[in-house]
Amino acid sequence: MEKIKIAVIGLGYVGLPLARLFSTKFSTIGFDRNSKRVDEIMSGHDITHEVDDELLSGAIVKGFYCTTELEKIRGCNVYIVAVPTPVDINNHPDLTPLIGASDAVGQVISRGDIVIYESTVYPGVTEEDCLPVIERVSGLKFNEDFYAGYSPERINPGDKEHTVEKIKKVTSGSTPEIATFVDDLYNAVLVNGTYKASSIRVAEASKIIENSQRDVNIAFMNELAKIFNAMGIDTQDVIEAAATKWNFIKMKPGLVGGHCISVDPYYLIQKAQVYGVMPRIMTEARRLNDGMGEYIVNQVLKLMNKKGVMVKDADVLILGVTFKENCPDIRNTRIVDVYHTLQQYTGNITVVDPWADEASLEKAYGIRVNGINPMKIDRKFDVVILGVAHNEFKGLNVRNLLKGDNRVVYDVKGVLPLDQIDGRL
Repeated sequence: MEKIKIAVIGLGYVGLPLARLFSTKFSTIGFDRNSKRVDEIMSGHDITHEVDDELLSGAIVKGFYCTTELEKIRGCNVYIVAVPTPVDINNHPDLTPLIGASDAVGQVISRGDIVIYESTVYPGVTEEDCLPVIERVSGLKFNEDFYAGYSPERINPGDKEHTVEKIKKVTSGSTPEIATFVDDLYNAVLVNGTYKASSIRVAEASKIIENSQRDVNIAFMNELAKIFNAMGIDTQDVIEAAATKWNFIKMKPGLVGGHCISVDPYYLIQKAQVYGVMPRIMTEARRLNDGMGEYIVNQVLKLMNKKGVMVKDADVLILGVTFKENCPDIRNTRIVDVYHTLQQYTGNITVVDPWADEASLEKAYGIRVNGINPMKIDRKFDVVILGVAHNEFKGLNVRNLLKGDNRVVYDVKGVLPLDQIDGRL
């Protein structure tokens, strides 16, 4: 363990916290193609807010560094891949970043080295798609000249309680000896230890079902919300009552976005079909959850009609646009579905989010965000929609933002006082 030198490929929400953590025990280099990202990190600031500036600066002082130059990670003997695994416009898995990272590893890997994948994939990707690339580029033979492991990431963006060092990690390896090595490697830096899976494919499968299970459960809650809203029953009240039973799984309805829950199920859905299995529950859950933005707008329009608020050209304020609270991550945020559906009726939509990066949001979704302090909003609106429960929105009397009492407040997150809202999911 003393001679281990680690390279972490991909310095996003997963890679940087992991690299910083490994740097506390091992010589560690971070690699990313994005020069802007590398420069920000080396200045001691993480724009994702996953690594505290003081921790990051301390790691840099002690020798941790990041680079865009592939040659600088040559000589490492453990390569950890933590790049995104997105879906394309048709929701088909896009392995392009993963294949690119494997190609990069193939250019620098040496005999006896180990590559560990953290990216979320369907069972088989590591051994069937990634390792053949490394073999082809390097000229080395898998499980003879180099070895592999898989330890799926469990980063929860914005979560300051379940940070990377406190997460219990699943580990695996391509041989029993490598599985033990990978397990020991992660145990060296983790507080709550590991679970050594029986194979790489089992470890891959365990990760993909973590998020798929949450997707299905949230879809059930969303379906219940539709049913109870139609009945005139408050869904949140129903959940609170049901949660008094000891084995009830308490979850809330809502928009399902981000890079994990709303993306990962598609990987398993596609792979299942290769084996002749149609995963109907997962597929229907994805369809239902992806349609919640339009459903929310329809609920808002009904409330507007009841109150006599003119829908055409109405002044609408959306509070929050990131995919979750107290987090700058805008990847696959479903608040944009609310925004774009509303655009069919009005062009007077103001988006306020103190966490979202204005340039990134406009580039990704064509939405301009006002990053002002929500307490300093000096306009009045016909409709206010709380989309994300940022701390900055707590304590905000949203009715003070309305043009009058006969206007509409809709709470997507179910966190506002009942006397301030006209409807909630």
